[in-house]
Amino acid sequence: FILQYMSGFGNELVSEDPRCPGALPEGQNNPQVCPYGLYAEQLSGSAFTCPRPTNKRSWLYRILPSVCHKPFKPLKEGHLTHNWDEVEPDPNQLRWKPFEIPKAPQNKLDFVSGLHTLCGAGEPRGRNGIAVHIFVCNTSMLDRCLYNSDGDFLIVPQQGKLLITTEFGKMLVEPNEICVIQQGMRFSVEVFGETRGYILEVYGAHFELPDLGPIGANGLANPRDFLVPVAWYEDRHVPGGYTVISKYQGKLFAAQQDFSPFNVVAWHGNYTPYKYHLEKFMVINSVAFDHADPSIFTVLTAKSTRPGVALADFVIFPPRWGVANNTFRPPYYHRNCMSEFMGLIKGHYEAKEEGFQPGGASLHSMMTPHGPDADCFEKASKAKLEPERVAEGTMAFMFESSLSLAVTKWGLQTSNCLDKNYYKCWEPLKSHFNP
Repeated sequence: FILQYMSGFGNELVSEDPRCPGALPEGQNNPQVCPYGLYAEQLSGSAFTCPRPTNKRSWLYRILPSVCHKPFKPLKEGHLTHNWDEVEPDPNQLRWKPFEIPKAPQNKLDFVSGLHTLCGAGEPRGRNGIAVHIFVCNTSMLDRCLYNSDGDFLIVPQQGKLLITTEFGKMLVEPNEICVIQQGMRFSVEVFGETRGYILEVYGAHFELPDLGPIGANGLANPRDFLVPVAWYEDRHVPGGYTVISKYQGKLFAAQQDFSPFNVVAWHGNYTPYKYHLEKFMVINSVAFDHADPSIFTVLTAKSTRPGVALADFVIFPPRWGVANNTFRPPYYHRNCMSEFMGLIKGHYEAKEEGFQPGGASLHSMMTPHGPDADCFEKASKAKLEPERVAEGTMAFMFESSLSLAVTKWGLQTSNCLDKNYYKCWEPLKSHFNP
């Protein structure tokens, strides 16, 4: 099976498995009898009455409908949570060492059992909020799939590639790529060894491309670089039972059925999973003096109900040229009315070359001051200003949110990855004041 994709962000797409030509009904969505004796099923990603530009739905033509399963029963969540009151709030600058991936023989974890919630805010029942999860796994999901009733998953693999089977087809997602599995879409993750990454979950909105404003028609992430899988089905009977896991109101539930859910022979619509390679991002930067705000590095945004204020932005810091004159070039000292969660896929982040490592993370909460460490400040203040490559061989990213994020007990205590000495990186900063 050769992986194939269609390109375009939010497009109306059609796809059918080549083994069943003509599987898509012509001229209507749900004929009295579908080709090949398939069932028609609509997956709605928006209210029926949403304006056309924001209306999301797809029609799936499947061997058996999704409704054929035994009742859902509670499943142990492990370290997945939406309880933001487990521990007292912590306004400090927080940094985590790389999250540990368990070794397979002692502790087999697949993508679902390897989900660990680090921080978040809001709640899925009110359809307004986000959560940041870390996934660490060492084994593939076998005869089980997950779908998220609460919201969308933006998945950022950091170590190890993911072969993701969805109802729409298969996607291979490697480090330096991202994928989005939207609300309600069933998927299963195959891994090839020790695997780790980050997830931004949003409930109440879908990700979209940011508006470009005065940038003009082109720039940042180009719509044609987003890839959607092509239809692929398996007509597989599973006598031992196939487990369908639902993440619903922050909890996990499991239902049994005796067939694979990846039985969609054809589909059409604009509500799909998709992936994107971060190297394709068209970087825009200051070419005279000072810093442009990091919002110019926004790949995807999930809007809140307030214009110009994001529920969550996904921002990257890719390799680029620094040429600003008479300018302190690293990120400046800053206090923000937004929450900033950062992760590192590879390389060294320019403002924190030592303690911030691939597979680790940092959180600078609402109005908590942050900025370059003492070493970075001294170097950048004395550096000869000439054109230089910034972040070569590096990819850092930020999940930025207008919500005030609470950290979980796992994040602060159980993970045992919190760097208690993070604050010390600013202690050597000294006064240069000379009246």
